Amino acid sequence: MLNDNPELSENSYDRLKFAVWEITLKCNLACGHCGSRAGEKRPDELSTGEALNLVHQMADLGITDIALIGGEAYLRPDWLEIAREITRCGMRANVTTGGYGVSQETARRMKEAGIHNVSVSVDGMAKTHNRLRGKIDSWQQCFRSIEHLRNAGLNVGCNTQINKLTAPELPMLYQKLVDAGAKAWQIQLTVPMGNAADNHEILLQPFELLDLYPLLAYLSKRGRQDDFMIQPGNNIGYFGPYERLLRSPLASSPKYAFWRGCNAGLGTIGIEADGKIKACPSLPSDQYTGGNIRYRSLHDIYHHSKELRFNDVQDEEQATAHLWGDCATCEYKKICRAGCNWTAHVFFAKRGNNPYCHHRAIKKAVRGRMETFVMRKAASGLPFDHGEFELTEQQVQPMNPLDERYFSLQRTQFPQAWLDTEPDLVDKLLLEKSLNMIQYVKAGIVPVEESPWFDKEKLQAIKDGIPLST
Repeated sequence: MLNDNPELSENSYDRLKFAVWEITLKCNLACGHCGSRAGEKRPDELSTGEALNLVHQMADLGITDIALIGGEAYLRPDWLEIAREITRCGMRANVTTGGYGVSQETARRMKEAGIHNVSVSVDGMAKTHNRLRGKIDSWQQCFRSIEHLRNAGLNVGCNTQINKLTAPELPMLYQKLVDAGAKAWQIQLTVPMGNAADNHEILLQPFELLDLYPLLAYLSKRGRQDDFMIQPGNNIGYFGPYERLLRSPLASSPKYAFWRGCNAGLGTIGIEADGKIKACPSLPSDQYTGGNIRYRSLHDIYHHSKELRFNDVQDEEQATAHLWGDCATCEYKKICRAGCNWTAHVFFAKRGNNPYCHHRAIKKAVRGRMETFVMRKAASGLPFDHGEFELTEQQVQPMNPLDERYFSLQRTQFPQAWLDTEPDLVDKLLLEKSLNMIQYVKAGIVPVEESPWFDKEKLQAIKDGIPLST
């Protein structure tokens, strides 16, 4: 059950390490998938004095790493003063940037301020990235910024949102990032928050994960050869055939290379530019703000606000009480707890049922079923807002793999050098997709009698688009 004893509560939070701090909402891009709808600064962002005081409070709380984000962090005039104070207090300052206009001089000053890691957001190849980011030269600017940052001696990684537009270009982008000297690549599925809720047609449908994950696994294995670490975001998962492969770069030990539940409020906190504190920076502000450092100390908010403690549950029944839909009956529910709470909430206005699960998509497909979602309620237009979607299950439909409305391995673009070495690469990945489904039957995860793929008449009916009798 939830810890109500303040002393016990404080002791239970001994894993806190990270804070993600939106220091301004001001941004010089206009991204069509931006969850915070960044653009103009918030009207009441923290003053320099308030920000520096917050740095000290984070140090006292035991935080070790702080990621400065926006908007665009460097558009806040005192951002390097904040970074220097983070460093002076013994914490590590990192930055996530859209990479638009980071000059060589700015990169040098970042290094002098003690900034350690910089993650540059790159979403697809040039045409796709420029479309998503809202400026025709933003892709070119990204790679110029990466060059400047590396020249300054900073550790440079990249992050990418995966959706219908970017997914077919992942191998091409992989090679471009490696050639640019990036050392790490965080990947995350785009979800319907903020601007992405308005542009929800770019979101992958759950059944498209069947083609995506063999590709991600291939890229992850290739990354080990190229000294290029691919890091799965919190909504990449869960418990499918590639779970350990994908999570091993982030695991403290190989035996822990699997999803172990949402870490919001346990290992991380999120901070908004006006002082609001959340368990995770991506969670909707209205439902998950635990307090504001202008009115309460960070220590008090962190240890005593229920909005930051929903994951601090010791009893297994209580820990899974919020689950519904397929997640409520899943064999991994006690440890997974429906994966990323942010993802579930922005789809359905409540957490507890996550449509972006590879394990679930395979089980559905083996049974000849698939899930799709449609929007039923639009988002309000505020930062970190979301709409509401309806999830439906239906019989697998015959689809043209070259249909541009859907992601498929057949539509994926690969560097020619890769195909010269592995001319049958796409066929291998398609075979792997099929073998994943067969393995679920062989392992007894889905009984063979529940799968139409092993019945000639049912298989032909699916191919012909004829509904199966239930």
